[in-house]
Amino acid sequence: MKKYIFQSERLGFRTWSESDLEAIFQIDSDPEIMHFFEKPFTLEESQKRIQKMNQTFQKEGFCYFAVDFLASGELAGTIGLGRKDFEASFTPCIDIGWRLAKKYWNQGLASEGALACIGYARQLGLKEIYSYATTANQASLQVMRKIGMKFIEEFEHPELLNQPRLQPFSLFKISLDSSIGGDLV
Repeated sequence: MKKYIFQSERLGFRTWSESDLEAIFQIDSDPEIMHFFEKPFTLEESQKRIQKMNQTFQKEGFCYFAVDFLASGELAGTIGLGRKDFEASFTPCIDIGWRLAKKYWNQGLASEGALACIGYARQLGLKEIYSYATTANQASLQVMRKIGMKFIEEFEHPELLNQPRLQPFSLFKISLDSSIGGDLV
């Protein structure tokens, strides 16, 4: 039985295990899923990311979690929180993000999971969360709106200036003193 840090109605949030590598690599290496990223990940990059997320959780109490679809126990993808410190007007900040396997798209799972993460962030005492995506990624921007985030500005991502197809990015923010947020099980 997997031990979850928190759950939503359909999703369980946990730290990563080495047994997740093949499933997350299938997501990370899929060109359609990774279309709005710089490039698909290699197996080594996925493995390093798993290790980094577990280290981040140990240090911060949050990370981009491994997220299981509870009905099957299958890894659905990753949803969670990360610290961003690249050079921008809104950094350093805490970011919320998601990436799901295609079979879990268009079921409201990104929104459900993001709301659960917002509830978890409140428990941790975080005051605000940002999210950003390339403006072309309308699906992610819609999730941001759906979970109660407000559009702040468009910006040029300084770490991706060599990727003009991804520019500009849209920045959203939510203050955690509002009533929007997921209930934890």
